[in-house]
Order: sequence, then structure tokens, then C-alpha cells
Amino acid sequence: MTKSMHDVSDPRNASILINVNGEMKPRGEAVVSVFDSGFMLGDGVWEGLRIHNGRPAFLDRHLDRLFEGAKAIAMDIGLTREDLTRRLYDTLDANQMKDGVHVRLMMTRGVRSTPYQDPRVVVGGATIVIIPEYKDPDPAVYERGLKLFTVHVRRGDPAVQDQKINSHSKLNCILASIQATQAGADEALMLDPHGFVATCNSTHFFIVRNGEVWTSSGKYCLGGITRAVTLEVAREAGMAAVEKDFSLTDVYGADEAFVTGTFAGIVPVREVDGRKLNFRGPIVERLQRLYSERVDRDIAEQKRP
Repeated sequence: MTKSMHDVSDPRNASILINVNGEMKPRGEAVVSVFDSGFMLGDGVWEGLRIHNGRPAFLDRHLDRLFEGAKAIAMDIGLTREDLTRRLYDTLDANQMKDGVHVRLMMTRGVRSTPYQDPRVVVGGATIVIIPEYKDPDPAVYERGLKLFTVHVRRGDPAVQDQKINSHSKLNCILASIQATQAGADEALMLDPHGFVATCNSTHFFIVRNGEVWTSSGKYCLGGITRAVTLEVAREAGMAAVEKDFSLTDVYGADEAFVTGTFAGIVPVREVDGRKLNFRGPIVERLQRLYSERVDRDIAEQKRP
């Protein structure tokens, strides 16, 4: 069985402090109620953050997406952006964390008085949990590239569940991941309702054809932060980087392919559905370098509260 990119253990994580509603709790004591909306129903939104030199990369963009998602599901976080930023830095300071850190920032609608979906049974405010972990991608993943498998689970249309909301309700992505794992792949490639390539189960997917960088139209995937930055740096470098509908035939004939995500940045893809790709091609390597430079610039421009 393949190993998840996030399955990276670090003994230091046994003693981390986790922020639960503003209180620092040892890992073994960081719990929420069985009546919590997130536990019961997946009712909430979240963000993953990568820490570089004590700063979360692209924090403003992540907070924009978080608060937009909370507004879309009519959930009151109960904190301002400034309050939440301070709570994030308090958590990093309490753990004396600076680099090689991944943070999961989670908000749910809060505790319910009874197991029922109607938000009117919620009592009290939102549940806010911040989990910081020492977690670096395995360097080998950039050398070997990822193996993808196209699954039957589709990305739904906005009338079913809007993929733009980074919600805790991830069952479709979990089912996709299970199918890909059983096929011996690292990640699932998912199609949209029309059969065009949409995204992967936890990352965004790109191909390179004749020097052009292609990714999906974006209609059926989360508004990825790393995805957006990759498109920006590619265009600034003079590359043709487009969002468009394309099929698996285009993927199988691609020169290069890669995925993007907050945790590992830009990772090459070596194989899709048994078709081998040039996974260490010049475009991917150039984009990796440009993306790293943009992260450094963003961190240098940030000021902590």
C-alpha cells in the first residue's frame, strides 16, 4: 500500500500544545464535545497553513477563503481576522515553532443540544481548534513523483455541495482517496460532472503541453491558494498558463504533470492511469523554483501582530 504524503511522523509532536477555544491543551487532552457540529455533521470550515521562518505563508489569502466559507454557510466564527491571527501566533509561540511546521486551523458551528442538523439547535459559539505539527514533506516525493489514478467519484456541482467551500464535509474526497489507494496510487484524479479533469482529492492538478501550463476551469474545485500562486508566477515568467476544460486524453499525452498544495508546494507527477510522464521536466522544475521564491517574498513582507 502506498504511503500518504501527510503520513510523516515526528517525535516532537507527542508533546505539542493544541489551541482549543483559546486554551492551550496537551495533545492527549485536546478534545471537543461529542455534540460538536464538526464531529456530528462535518459542519464547519478549515484551513491548512505552512509555517516558514515563524510566519504562515499567504496568510491573508487563507483568511480570505476561511471567512468567505464561514459566511457562505452562515456561521459566525466569533473572532475578527486580527483576533484569529493573534491566536494563531500565540499557538506557535507556546510551542516555540518556527520552521517545518504545518498548521490545521479548524472552525465548527459549535456544540448542539441534540444530534440534529438544524443549526437552530446550536448552543453557544463556534468551536475553534488550532493544531500545529512538525511536519515536512518527505524529500523523496519530489524525486520519485506521484502516481495518480482516475476514480469514479466525481466532483459535484455547486447545487449539490459547492466545492469552493473548504468544509469539514469531505466524504467524496475520502471515497476518492480510498479508491486510489486500493489501485496502488498516491492520489486520486477526479473528473467533473461533464467528464473533464477537475482536481485531485487533496491537491490541484496541472499538465504541461507544448510549453503551456494547463489546469482545470476551476468550476468544480476549491479555490486553491497554491494553485492561484502557481498560475501567477507562471504568467509573470511569461509562460502561457490557462484554466480550461480538458480531458484524460490531454492528460495521457502531456509532456509533464504536477500537483499543487499548501503542504508540499509543487510536486511532480510521474504516472496517470498507467501512462508514464516526464515527471522531472524543465517546466515543473522552473515553477518549483519560482513558487519557492514567491513564498520567501510573502514571508519577508509579513508583519506579525
